[in-house]
Amino acid sequence: MSRTEPIKVGTRRSLLATTQAGHVADLIRERLQVEVELVEITTDGDRSQAAGTPLAGSSATGVFVGALREALLDGRVDVAVHSLKDLPTQPADGIALVAIPTREDPRDAVVARDGLTLGELPQGSRIGTGSPRRFAQLQALGLGLEVVGVRGNVDTRIGKVRDGELDGVILARAGLARIDRLEEATEVLDPLQMLPAPGQGALAVECRSDDTLAGSLAVLDDAGSRAAVEAERSVLATLEGGCSAPIGALADVVEGEDGEELWVRAVALSPDGSLSVRMSASGDLADAAGVGERLASEMLADGAGQLTSSAEVQNA
Repeated sequence: MSRTEPIKVGTRRSLLATTQAGHVADLIRERLQVEVELVEITTDGDRSQAAGTPLAGSSATGVFVGALREALLDGRVDVAVHSLKDLPTQPADGIALVAIPTREDPRDAVVARDGLTLGELPQGSRIGTGSPRRFAQLQALGLGLEVVGVRGNVDTRIGKVRDGELDGVILARAGLARIDRLEEATEVLDPLQMLPAPGQGALAVECRSDDTLAGSLAVLDDAGSRAAVEAERSVLATLEGGCSAPIGALADVVEGEDGEELWVRAVALSPDGSLSVRMSASGDLADAAGVGERLASEMLADGAGQLTSSAEVQNA
């Protein structure tokens, strides 16, 4: 494409965010043969983390996204890069999700003391997480671990393990991989133990919907990653309509009888993990959103909307 001005890629200021945005910037340079520059934007989510303000539950959805979208709409940046799991499921006026590049491994990972796995940690060990989804699934495993709320970036969380304040933390494997710290993971959790957040491990590339750049950026899109993420986000969107429970979902592209198809697994849990509705479904890649919607509707029919608990989950 012919362009005289550099493409401005907006990012949060954290190491992980700038690394992810830098990866997208490199793809744009390589595929479009244009100049690119990163523009750092401070988000409400970053301010909340810096102040130690709790950030848990559905109210946190999109908290890292708003400032980047504002910068996009007012022209300070041409492209915004997000961790896709942070995006609200509802579309935003004037903004297009133009590409989902090839996804990283979406699983969760453990960083624990002494190289231990979850199963090797003694009962009563303190495990940190900032996610109600992880909290509930850890409790459901019945390992006798004490799950405590933790906030901050990767360094802060792992530092609490190194300092002995915690025995372990749960993080997204993709984040560790992107900042070259995967060797610090002592275990990568099988989805049978813990289903990841919808969209985990994927990046979202957004631009203004009326920008001619939108068509050019489609070259960054990976069809398999987009189909999987669309199915997972459809599960989330449908369950959010009738369910406030912690939700995990994972879609894989697998070989079916008639070629490639999507296999989607999902779980909704009570906040304390004592109750759950867990189901799976498969279907055509071209109907990714439909597969996810039908699966979530079956879960609601099986009681996912009634998954409530008197247990309080504080900053889990």
